[in-house]
Amino acid sequence: MAFTDPQSVTVSGTAISLPRTGSGESSGIFTSSDGLTQMTVSHAYGRRNRRSIRLTSAKISADPLVPSQNTRSSMSVTLVADVPINGYTVTEEKAVVDALVAYLTASTGARVTQLLGGES
Repeated sequence: MAFTDPQSVTVSGTAISLPRTGSGESSGIFTSSDGLTQMTVSHAYGRRNRRSIRLTSAKISADPLVPSQNTRSSMSVTLVADVPINGYTVTEEKAVVDALVAYLTASTGARVTQLLGGES
C-alpha cells in the first residue's frame, strides 16, 4: 500500500501540497510545485527493517557575503524506525514512535527547541 497522492505538510501555518514525483519498489517521493519542499518515504529490508520519512525544505535568501546575490539553503528532518524482523508488532512499533513524537512536541515544542539549540 502506498501513501496517497498528494501528501500535504504545514510549515509555519502554510499548507504545502506535495504531489508524488517518484516511486520505487520500497520508496516514494513527493515534491512541491516550486521544488522547495520534498518528502521522501523509504524502507530497507535486511537483518533489521529500516523505515524512514524525510522532509527537506529549501529557501532562497540573500547571500550574506555577496548581498547582490541570492543563495539556496536547505535543511532536512528525518524520522527513522529501526526495528527487528521479529519481536514487535506494528502497533508496538507505533507506540514507541508516538512516544518520541509526543515527547518532542510537548510544552509547545520545547524539546525540539533544545535539540535545535544544540543541547544534549
